[in-house]
Amino acid sequence: MNTHYRDTRKINPNQGATLGDGSPNDNDRVEIGPTQLAFAEWQSAGLTLPNLETMREYRWKRLTQHIVDRGLGGLLMFDPLNIRYATDSTNMQLWNTHNPFRAVLVCADGYMVMWDYKNAPFLSEFNPLVRERRSGASMFYFATGDKTDDAADSYINQIKDVMRDHAGGNMRLAVDKIMVPGYRSLVAAGFDVMEGEEVTEKARSIKGPDEIHAMRCANHACETSVKAMEDFARAQSGNGITSEDDIWAIMHAENVRRGGEWIETRLLASGPRTNPWFQECGPRITKPNEILAFDTDLIGSYGICIDISRTWWIGDEKPRQDMIDAMKHGVEHIETNMQMLRPGVNIQDLSRDTHVLDDKYQAGKYGCLMHGVGLCDEWPLVAYPDKMVEGAFDHELQAGMVLCVEALISPEGGDFSIKLEDQVLITEDGFENLTTYPHCDALMGR
Repeated sequence: MNTHYRDTRKINPNQGATLGDGSPNDNDRVEIGPTQLAFAEWQSAGLTLPNLETMREYRWKRLTQHIVDRGLGGLLMFDPLNIRYATDSTNMQLWNTHNPFRAVLVCADGYMVMWDYKNAPFLSEFNPLVRERRSGASMFYFATGDKTDDAADSYINQIKDVMRDHAGGNMRLAVDKIMVPGYRSLVAAGFDVMEGEEVTEKARSIKGPDEIHAMRCANHACETSVKAMEDFARAQSGNGITSEDDIWAIMHAENVRRGGEWIETRLLASGPRTNPWFQECGPRITKPNEILAFDTDLIGSYGICIDISRTWWIGDEKPRQDMIDAMKHGVEHIETNMQMLRPGVNIQDLSRDTHVLDDKYQAGKYGCLMHGVGLCDEWPLVAYPDKMVEGAFDHELQAGMVLCVEALISPEGGDFSIKLEDQVLITEDGFENLTTYPHCDALMGR
């Protein structure tokens, strides 16, 4: 195992004025973060906390360097996850996803301005890298109605003012996601609008040491939450009242108890509802001696995504042999594909050289072999060979990337699926599987 991303610092949740991650030890602080429960569990596990100040600086420098390398004058971000990356601040993240009232501009000289909800400029004050806090970035119909074009023009005039002072007259502006009136106003104002998602995805793809520390902590919190969900599912099996939603709610609650933030999907299903996959959890009452499968898609502590999947057999009887065979095939699939991971490997070669699923599982296989992960599912996507688009991901793996390695073993026309997924760090000389949660003994035939 490569140990480059480890150090010998010990967790001490209370260090006078600051917590072990460098954030204020203030019970009434504005800044969100892990709970005392999470800190205590991480200390017991011997984990190292991230230093949030250095993590934030690393991300800011990554964005600025990517802006400079592309000859841009600046990068304008509306995506809440890109804003989180740039500033480490949050504001009603899910609501903001479909009502884009926040924005961040990073200029080529590193000058960073946050546009936030007019009554909440204080939400990013903990981060001195945010040099200005303004309001007025809303350009969506709910907020601005029939005067949206005017609102857009007013906002873009602010962008022009900041860029004039900090971009040296460079009007090449990368933008990740913007409402149509805002885009039109940028063009009318003389900006050369460039693709921003390519910039942010590439910047976010290489995790720094403190981001890896944060991910280890978030993974521990996620797996602890998963264990609570498994214990509940097994204890309640066959009582005739426990639904899929009841089980999924346990992980939600345990995630929040540790300072986690939300879960992006509802991908838990039981029994025959596991096939076809992608039926989200609902009111179905679970029964004894059937499969329960899930995909966490969890935004946990420090806003880090932990995206792992497991499939359990819940009951005292033995699972059918075809279920055991499918489980073993899925484990073989992810473990074999994991062995390809190391710096310098072309992403398209991962597709070309993949472990091949049996014919009976091809139609129901997952949408990708692997994908990046950080604050959410991120670039790159590694496609199965029959879905690979030549040139779309013609890049090499680098140390510091984190990939989720997937397997969906779903017999065509069958009554079950096996869903598995591990989260894997690319190291200087290979890989490290960050996921430690065991596979189900019964489905492994043990």
